[in-house]
Amino acid sequence: MKNIFIAATRQNDGKTVISIGLFLVLKKYIDKIGFIKPVGQKYLNIDGKKVDKDAVLIKKICKLEDNLEDMNPIAVEEGFTRNYLDNPNRQELVDKIIKSYKKISENKELVLIEGTGHAGVGSIFDLNNAEVARILNSPVIIISIGGIGKPADEITLNLSLFKEKGVPVKGVIINKILEEKRDVLENYLQKYFTKIDLKLLGLIPFVSDLTHPNLFQICDAVDGKIITGWNKMREKIKNIVVGAMTPRNALDHFRTDSLLITPGDREDIILAALSTSMQNLIKGIVLTGGLYPHKTILDLIKKYDFPTIIAEEGTYEVASKINELVVKITEHDLDKIEIAKNLIEKNLNIEEIMK
Repeated sequence: MKNIFIAATRQNDGKTVISIGLFLVLKKYIDKIGFIKPVGQKYLNIDGKKVDKDAVLIKKICKLEDNLEDMNPIAVEEGFTRNYLDNPNRQELVDKIIKSYKKISENKELVLIEGTGHAGVGSIFDLNNAEVARILNSPVIIISIGGIGKPADEITLNLSLFKEKGVPVKGVIINKILEEKRDVLENYLQKYFTKIDLKLLGLIPFVSDLTHPNLFQICDAVDGKIITGWNKMREKIKNIVVGAMTPRNALDHFRTDSLLITPGDREDIILAALSTSMQNLIKGIVLTGGLYPHKTILDLIKKYDFPTIIAEEGTYEVASKINELVVKITEHDLDKIEIAKNLIEKNLNIEEIMK
């Protein structure tokens, strides 16, 4: 039985997307694969129990039968760190991880282990990624993002902690590269990683489609309420238009797959947006300031079941939150799941990973 521990140099390097894609690709070669995220920091409440979001996501996407509690034995909830420092219980946590791992690995040929952040995350409660990889006797693959100096520096820093714990790092993946720079990056990164005895397992290009949020995600980001258009909330948004101009000028800024953000009392802008719906320009509207448009306009929005969200905050605050939104893949994003799978299949040395 083999393990692969997927680590990253920091948050939002694409660890979860790569884990999903890698799991789906490896399923072509290995029938029985398990997944575990021993320590999770972002959790959901499932049947009264806290479980890491990534474990929930991969269970759904990969149709796994293992218990969620075993797929994520430790969820770092609010107050977890302070409680640990007041009453250290490291061995109890270690036993919990090992117990869950044994259940997940039973009758499996391979277990994909997902870390949480860089090598040192979790040090404050004595279970950083390097220590967890050591406990589970797992070799590591490190993910970083595009460039030459930056990923080399960050990977080297992470490598030192894995080496300190006696954990072998089998290779690195560089994610979100610009395709036109592939040859240059591969040439120089290969030279550096060969020098420090690391294998470059692949370079994965940046794909903008993976960064586009759907309207449900936007609604969550702004703490909004859906007025109408529930069945269209999975539409992807590629552009943002802030309606702080005249309708005439606004029409010039409406592009395909756009979201309009405007105060709820700007009926002129709202009508302009509705007029373009047949052209697939404006996919949804966020009404700001907690303001509803005139009843006549609201009835029109409902008649056409146009995706509309109302948010209490002002236009600037709402636009800022949407702009800062970090888009995560969901089980409903079938197109993104297929993209992730294809990216792994085309850009990683699967044969080397299988070793």
